[in-house]
Amino acid sequence: MKSNTIKGYLFALLATLSFSNVYIFSKAALNQIHLTQFGIYWCAIGVILSLLFALKNNKLAQIKELTKKQIRILLILGGLEILTTATFFISINIIPDPAITSFLGNMFPVMVALGGIIILKEKLAWIEIMGGLLAIAGTFIISYSGGTSLKTFFIAGTGIVLVNAILATTATLTVKVYVKEMSPELFNLNRYIWLFLFSFIIFFVYKQPFAIPAKALSNVSIGAFLEFIAILTVYYSYRYIEASRSAIVQSLKGIFVLIGAFLVFKTFPAPYQFMGGMITVLGVLIMSLAQAGYFSPKKNR
Repeated sequence: MKSNTIKGYLFALLATLSFSNVYIFSKAALNQIHLTQFGIYWCAIGVILSLLFALKNNKLAQIKELTKKQIRILLILGGLEILTTATFFISINIIPDPAITSFLGNMFPVMVALGGIIILKEKLAWIEIMGGLLAIAGTFIISYSGGTSLKTFFIAGTGIVLVNAILATTATLTVKVYVKEMSPELFNLNRYIWLFLFSFIIFFVYKQPFAIPAKALSNVSIGAFLEFIAILTVYYSYRYIEASRSAIVQSLKGIFVLIGAFLVFKTFPAPYQFMGGMITVLGVLIMSLAQAGYFSPKKNR
């Protein structure tokens, strides 16, 4: 049990570090090429990596054993992943500083907690609620643009991040329910196949050139590899530890993105946005620690 717990935390840490760098490399690539060019290269690399990994671990045989219900779940997840990934990269493309995008993304664990209450009949302690409220307050601070009307109150891209958080929450709760029935490799392969098909169609709709600069291809390749690692290791962390414990480590993602964005792009949030970002990290960390039982002596750790 102790060995499995350590494995779970290591997978969560690897997922957090990998996903933090996805923000950096995807933003660097999107600064050079069109979103549709980015999508087709990114997803093609993802399909190749996930297919090779599934073959290596002999997981493709599971496809023949899928029930109608499991096929239906994979189809639903495919649609959710298309919408989730599209809104994620659109938000990165719109918001200049990837650290801001990451901090705003802390709406996601709050929504996962709320979804757990509604769908999985989970309960929240008062300290979890306080952590969630802190995270929400922080996102409001970050997204404030200085305007007075509803249209100008939030910075551009805030709505896209909110939609992304809702979609990602739905996908995550679905995976949490079925991850022990189907392997992480199968979930990952299903995700990338649907994303590639969607990217392929959109690429020809916008009629963008296939050739891209070598530097952009390098950034896409590294970023796609890191995303593949991040998604896979998140799934694996759920197999060894509770999702709430995995979320403790993942709550630090914004800090890693902040450091990476400063080193690569020389960008840093405005002082009030930085404070708001730290509040979201603190809120998510408190909520995650509470869900994992670290504030309750009665719960096993």
